[in-house]
Amino acid sequence: MPRTFPCPRCGKPSTWENNEYRPFCSERCKMIDLGAWANDDYKIPTEDSPQADQGEFHE
Repeated sequence: MPRTFPCPRCGKPSTWENNEYRPFCSERCKMIDLGAWANDDYKIPTEDSPQADQGEFHE
């Protein structure tokens, strides 16, 4: 019996071997995840450092 792990998108059991959509369970989960990346759903909020503002030149 092949080893399974949860699909990172939906949580259903998924296999690594012989799975063209790995680590996802299906093309649907793979495409939903790709769309989330394209929409910046996975971005990490950060604060701008004071040094970032000092790099700009103002005349």
